[in-house]
Amino acid sequence: MINKNNVYKYYYIFLSSHLFIWTIIPSISNVNLPLDTIEALAWGSNLDWGFNKHPPLSAFAVEVMYRIFGNQDWAYYILSQIFVVFSFIVIFKLSLHLFNNPNYALLSIFLLEGIFFYNFTTPEFNVNIAQLPFWALTIYFSYRCIKHNKITDFILLGLFIGLGILSKYLFFYLVAGVKLLFLYFIFKKKKLNLFYLLIPGLITLAVITPHLMWLYENNFTTIRYGVNRTEGTGSLSDHIFLPIFFIFKQIGLLLPILIMSYFLIKKMKKIKINFSENNVFVFFMFLVPIILIVLTSILFGVKIRTMWMTPFYLLAGVFIIGILEKHLNKKSLNKFYVSFLFFFFLSPILYLLVSLSNDLKRTDYPGKEIARLVQNKWDNNFTNEIKIVIGDEWYAGNLSYHLYSRPVWINDFKEKSSSVTNDEGVIYTGNPEILKKICPGVFGTIRPVGYCMIGRK
Repeated sequence: MINKNNVYKYYYIFLSSHLFIWTIIPSISNVNLPLDTIEALAWGSNLDWGFNKHPPLSAFAVEVMYRIFGNQDWAYYILSQIFVVFSFIVIFKLSLHLFNNPNYALLSIFLLEGIFFYNFTTPEFNVNIAQLPFWALTIYFSYRCIKHNKITDFILLGLFIGLGILSKYLFFYLVAGVKLLFLYFIFKKKKLNLFYLLIPGLITLAVITPHLMWLYENNFTTIRYGVNRTEGTGSLSDHIFLPIFFIFKQIGLLLPILIMSYFLIKKMKKIKINFSENNVFVFFMFLVPIILIVLTSILFGVKIRTMWMTPFYLLAGVFIIGILEKHLNKKSLNKFYVSFLFFFFLSPILYLLVSLSNDLKRTDYPGKEIARLVQNKWDNNFTNEIKIVIGDEWYAGNLSYHLYSRPVWINDFKEKSSSVTNDEGVIYTGNPEILKKICPGVFGTIRPVGYCMIGRK
């Protein structure tokens, strides 16, 4: 075991190294920001309480960064890592309470480097990453509610649940785990103030009410998008094979953390699981949301996308240490640390190699150069600024991000293009063949996209 005086030193080295590596690697290897980040930036340019695909929090987060740093790509890579590292910090703090042992707490977050959701995929800030700190904080304050039964903890729990739901609706799976946890302890006659139990729901409702109003006004478009993404065909086989495929994919993704865990186990015939109050808590916060999402696939025959599971495994290290706590093979810890360092450095190396060897990725899109060409053409024809870009989140969103005037992104105008005045400074992006025929202003093409510019001469 690491000397207790050194645990925090290695803890801070780990956090700062993770933050630095996963900020610098994509910053030097990527030409353009990833799709989901550009999408969030497009939404951020035209903030609302919801968008056609997701709730608004990811857009709020990137817009704050844009207001501070502008179109500096590294700012959005570090934003993503801040969300990840903050989640690690919360899990570490929770682990200290659960195990009362800094070494075990450190092992709990070291194990998370064996899950590619917390390294390889993190440069792309999106709604999955946006959930992480609120997922971790919801777990942490659920624990505090059970342990201390203080009104402030219940208030903060409701706040973080609300923010989590504003990140992505899948957060409800964790909420279900929280509700079942409270019911369990009520059944076990733990002294919980029943009035306090009502507080998180009221606070959550207050936080998400503006989004609920937006949902109603926009015909629940975000929910319909999420349902359509499940891609179920309605056949009986979907109820069997889709969950089976999902489970096998998860096992494959978790192989690195399973390999790391192997070095922690003594040679023994069986491991006795201690059903302590802490382990019951981890069961409801970790296993119950996963069980519920598998049941969703079984009952409704829907496809669960791999990246949706990003926040679900934050307690994986805590769960493993909780099971192995009495059976840790301290003599083979050096082998564990070697495996940890192997995966810690393998992920960024692979990311760098993939990024540099493949020129056909979204992150190789010359968004900045295209924006420069569009801006030059605009300046040669018009005197006003570009205020609006219209089109999909990728092509139009890249213009919104890279153009110096930061035009507002709009998916489409319900009104006809003739209703747009020249003073507004508008660029339509889309199918060049169609745009060329209907464009009332200056038309240009940068394959495969057409650009129709309407401005003041």
